[in-house]
Formats: sequence, structure tokens, C-alpha cells
Amino acid sequence: MNNLKLILRCNILFIVLFIFTILYILFFTVIIKYDSKYDGTETTITGKIREYSINGSKLQMTIASKEDIIASYYIKSEEEKENLLENIVIGQTINLSGTLELPLNNTIPNNFNYRKYLYNQKIYYLFNIDSYVIQDDANFIDKIKDYLYKRAYNLDNSSYLLVLVLGDKSLISSEIYSNYQTNGTSHLLAISGSHIAVLLVVFSFVLRHLKEIPRLLTLSAILFFFAFITNFQAAVMRAIIFFILSSINKIKKLNYSNLQILFITAYILILINPFIIYDLGFIYSFTVCGGIIYYSDKITGNYFIKMFKLSLISFLFSLPISACINYEVNVTSVLINMIFVPWISVIVFPLSIITFIFPFLNPLLSITLNITDFLNNLFVEFSLFINIPKTSIIFIVLLFIFIILLKHNKKYFLGIIGVLLIIKFIPKLDSNYYIYYLDIGQGDSTILIAPHQKEIVMIDTGGKTTYNTEKWKKSNKTYNLSDNTIKLLKSLGITKIDNLILTHGDTDHAGEAINIINKIKVKNVIFNHDTFNDLEAKIITALKKKKIDYYQAIKGLDFYNNKLYFINNELSDNENDNSIVLYTSINGLKLLFMGDVGVDVEDKLIDTYNICNIDILKVGHHGSNTSTSLDFINYTNPKYSIISVGRNNRYNHPNDEVLDILKYTNIYRTDKDGSVVFKIKNNKFSIKTHTP
Repeated sequence: MNNLKLILRCNILFIVLFIFTILYILFFTVIIKYDSKYDGTETTITGKIREYSINGSKLQMTIASKEDIIASYYIKSEEEKENLLENIVIGQTINLSGTLELPLNNTIPNNFNYRKYLYNQKIYYLFNIDSYVIQDDANFIDKIKDYLYKRAYNLDNSSYLLVLVLGDKSLISSEIYSNYQTNGTSHLLAISGSHIAVLLVVFSFVLRHLKEIPRLLTLSAILFFFAFITNFQAAVMRAIIFFILSSINKIKKLNYSNLQILFITAYILILINPFIIYDLGFIYSFTVCGGIIYYSDKITGNYFIKMFKLSLISFLFSLPISACINYEVNVTSVLINMIFVPWISVIVFPLSIITFIFPFLNPLLSITLNITDFLNNLFVEFSLFINIPKTSIIFIVLLFIFIILLKHNKKYFLGIIGVLLIIKFIPKLDSNYYIYYLDIGQGDSTILIAPHQKEIVMIDTGGKTTYNTEKWKKSNKTYNLSDNTIKLLKSLGITKIDNLILTHGDTDHAGEAINIINKIKVKNVIFNHDTFNDLEAKIITALKKKKIDYYQAIKGLDFYNNKLYFINNELSDNENDNSIVLYTSINGLKLLFMGDVGVDVEDKLIDTYNICNIDILKVGHHGSNTSTSLDFINYTNPKYSIISVGRNNRYNHPNDEVLDILKYTNIYRTDKDGSVVFKIKNNKFSIKTHTP
């Protein structure tokens, strides 16, 4: 027995396990390629409901069939919604009719890749439901799980109860969650080790009279049931397995260190599912937990000093990960977490559990949550961010090395700062021009980037039209199309737009302007020469609040060593025809941006300006047949035509007639090609697409 303990404690064993684990991950997640068991033509699916959520008029389910599938259905009536809320149960068999479709890749560079995310969960298809039939055959355990979810759903403060007690974020509003992300506290809305710690304190007290082994077995059963209820999230499994191994280590006197136990915990989870290595919950949980354990002997002093050190260590070890994902870090999150971690862990979470059991305490929980939301909103106003552009894995590894070495010598803090400065400086060395024609759905948005990022121009922002809907249809999940654009800019190291040009006041061109100016620094905004409509008036109000200069009806604009010419100067009674039309030449390449102008304006332009032999044409009005006449194309003679258009849009853009007119050009469409990027230098250029 003693020899076995000696072998198990041997560092060589951990090195061997580490090498084996790396090879294991590479073999099962990189070398082996997985394919779906479906061929994509199936119109019926039968499976078990693994989980579901109803938000507004949308029902979304994970269905366990031949393989897991994400299925979505748009509810037809309020009565149908009430019926689903009452009768749908986790574990039921459901027969679906509809169509399969592949998840989309990220079509804007350096953004979240939904297809890759689902692939790492071995989900290869989405299913659009036309009709469904549900069987009442859920087992007892699934019914218990469903009962708990329905209980949380039907109580006051359901969004917080679901997320804090059951780890379900489906009802938490986008605005609230975004604020948590901004403050660097979104980890508090994930079921994690702190939740397990609270459960252990409660149930350890209840079971204190049991002997060690029976108590451990009982606690383990309770924790695994909780893991089942919360869908075996990575952070939960880390905490549970770590607790069990630590308990065994103590009972059997194996003398493993906490860091060694954490490594063994990771090995176990990776052996069970090697794809867990790509789970953000797994990455954050093990990295931050490992950092805290590694620095544990340094976490000394009074309560406030300990909290500061704990928060700082968590920040440092999460910094390289956040840099890779968000391309920025909130340095004030160190102080924010000092307040929020104990507040959520010691007050809000325990009170949420108690209220879940005893709903009469909901008024008290409401007061607590109001304070939480107030603090959350307040901290957003004082957050301070550092942009960290997308970088090589080498620099990320260097960051981790310096963070680890910092424990032994404070001078390595300079190494951390040095690496961050190098990462920040590298994009400024790029001497190329870039033009990003972004895929923002049914709308327009283009970014011009000068060499060394000396000047940044954005032409339109995109935007989506919203419609008034019945209350039961309204979802609390909202999103801004331009958030993906902002993330792209930050990934490139860009934190300021010199000139934002809004070609006209339609929502699909200017609808995201307010979000842009609220979330990234904008120096100037240029409007067309028309009178301001309601949307433009709201934008101007936001500009005045931010003290941003704005101009109207200008003739030209400097762009690095080039000039942007505004060539549509006649006023019309049509908003589209009043669009700004831009012409420029960059390194000898002629570019034309047509906004939404129609055929009549095109005729005036070719009568007035020498705009022939265009290299890159931004096609007018998303390929509508109101624009892009044969005469205009024959005159401008573009080599490349870019059509910004939404997939399966209601207008059937681009029009077939327009596509026929453009057939002798190289056509790129954002609905099929995703974002289109031109890289220009010395009269030469390359093209890269980011296909869906």
C-alpha cells in the first residue's frame, strides 16, 4: 500500500499523464474528424427532449436522437404557448417535422463561431420545426428535473432563479447579462465552485453526525444530482470531482497537494470527454482555480487584503483567456469582483435557493436583486478597459509564464506589461490598406483602414427593423448587429473611428449608429444633405450627449493620402436617392460606394463624373432592380461587384435581372460569401471571404 502511494505521488507520473492527455486530446479532437449521422435531407426527427427554453414566441430544444440536434419552433398563438409551458416535459419523446440546416460559421472575422461551438458538443445540425407531436413518456427523474425548472420559471424573479439556482440563462435579459460581461462578473451567473461550496456547507452541517465514508457518499450523491439538474456543466463537475478526490486524499492520507488533485480532476474530465478542453467554463474554471491554489500561500492579511489578492489573482489568470475571447479586459473588474463575489456568493445565491424553496421570501429577494442590478449598472459607468488585439498563441503562453513567475519575483510584472505592449503595438506595423465589406444581414456596413491604422472610416452601420408585437411574443433576448463589428475592430487593435459616414437615414444603413457611438470612440459623423428623419434625430441627440462633431452635405473627406469624394449632391424627395455616393482611388484602385440610390441618380452621375473603369463597386440598394442599370454598369465597367444582402431576405434581393447585368464582373455577395475583405498594397490586392 505504501509503495502504491509513493508511485501515485511521483511527479514523473504527472508528467506522463500530462503528455498522454495532450496526445489524447489531439487524437480525438483534431486528428479524428466527426461527421453527422444525418445526411441533411431528413424532414422528420424523433428523439427525447434533453432540455428546452421558451422565450417570447420561440421554443428551442436540444433533442437527443441519433445525435443531439438543436431544434427551434416559432409558437403560433398565446394559447399554444400556455399549452407548451404546461405540458412539455424534459425527457419526453417528440416527433418533429421540418428541415435540417447547418449552423453558420462566423461571417465577420474574429467573432464567435457557432458552428465550431456546436461541433465541439458533437452537434452538427439545426432543425427548423414546422410541426410536432409530443408523447407523455418522461421518466420519474426527468419529471423531477422538469418540475424544478417549471417552478423557477413560474416564480417571481424567474430569470435570476433560473440562472442562479439551475444555471439556465435563457430568461436573463441581454442588457443585464451584457453589463455583467462588461464588469467582468459574468462568471457569477454561471453555476460554479462557489455554488457547490454553499451546498457543501449546508449539507455537511445536516449530515455532520454521519461517519466520514457514509457522509462522503451521501454528499457525492447530492452533488451529482445537482450536476444532473444543471446539465453537468464543466465548472460544476470540476468542483464536485475535486471535492471527492480531496476527501479521499484526506481520508486515505495520500498527501497529494491541491494542485495535483486539480490536475487529476482535469485528467478525469478530459478522459470522459476530450472536447471539454474547448469549453469556456472548463478553461476559466481550471485556470482561475489553479491560479488561486498556486498563489494560496500569498493570500494573507486581513479580510479586505485577502479579497483584493484573491480578485487580483483571478484577474491575472483569466486575463490571457479574456484577451483571446473579448480582445479587451476590464481592469476595474478587480475591485468590482471584490464587492460582487461575496455579495452574490454569500447573500444573493443562498437567498435565491431559500426563496426557490419558500416563495414567500420573494419580496426580500426582489429588494436584493434590485440592489444587485443597481450596482451592476453603476459599475458599468466606471469601467476601464484595455484593448488587447488578436495575437499569436506564443504571446498568450508568455503571459501565462510571466503570471506564474510573478509569484517568485515582482519584476516579472514588467514582463506582463511588456508582452501586452508588444501585442498592442504589432497591428500598427501593418502597412496595408484594408476594406471590409461586412456581412451584417440585410443592410450595409463597410470599414476602410489606412496603413498603420492611421485613419479608420466606417460607411454605414447596418441595422434591423423592429416591429411592434404582442406582449407574449416579446423576447428579453435582444442583440445589436454592430456588436460583431465592434468586436472585429477591437480584435484588430482599433478603438477609434475617425469618420462615421451614414449614407442616409434608413434603418438598414444607420440603425446601429447609436450602439456604435456608445461602445467605441467616434471622432466625427457625416450625414447626407437631406433633412433629418426620426432615426437621424435620435442619432444627433446621442452625438450631442457624447459631444461628437457631426457634419452634413460635405464635398470631400481626407483619408490618409487619399480623398473620399461625395458625388451625389442633388436633393430629391426620395430618401434612397439622397444617399451619399462615395468615390475614391486607393493605390490606383478605383472604388465606388452607391448607397441606395436609384437608376435616375445613376444616370446623373455618369453624365457628371468620370467614374469609368471602377475596380470595386459597392452595388446600390442591395441588388434591387431599382438600381444598377445596364447603362450604368457599361459606363462604370466594374471588375468586382459587392452586394451586401441578407440571407433569405423578404425582398428577394439581389434581383435576378441585376445579377444578369453584373454577370461579367466578379460578384461577391455577403449572404453567400460572408464578409469580403480586400487587402491593398502597391497597386495590388488580395481578396478573402468569410463564408457562412
